[in-house]
Amino acid sequence: MTEVSIRGFRPGDGEALSILVARCLREVNSRDYPAELIERMCAHFTADRFRELSVERRIYLAERDGRVVGTVSRDGNKVYTMFVDPDLLGCGIGRRLMRHIEDLARAEGHEFMETGASITGHGFYQRIGYQDVRVSDTEFGINYILRRPLSGA
Repeated sequence: MTEVSIRGFRPGDGEALSILVARCLREVNSRDYPAELIERMCAHFTADRFRELSVERRIYLAERDGRVVGTVSRDGNKVYTMFVDPDLLGCGIGRRLMRHIEDLARAEGHEFMETGASITGHGFYQRIGYQDVRVSDTEFGINYILRRPLSGA
């Protein structure tokens, strides 16, 4: 696999992220959620929404050969919107993105990372060392809240 690079969001990235997220939701998350909910989530993650979110939090993209293959965002030690190209699941892109934002949070002095995970993403976070804290309900269904200590903070 060609090298994957990680960079910050630029305003022109909104469309590529919207397409990536819609693919992930329809091709992967649809195993765990009804079609109506998937379409509501797709309608939520528009290019404009990503541009709005980029003002509130830091968004990062994973690129390979000039193509967006993953994304994650964070606000301090909180993780949001982690998605990886469905064709590249299991290739380490999600782990690279998480390591990137964990390193940034650690450098800022945070002691742990926290994320809300969908049913679909729950196992991924557990595999990389996140532990369940609680379960909550959101407008998009069940949300697992997980945390991982950041050593050396």
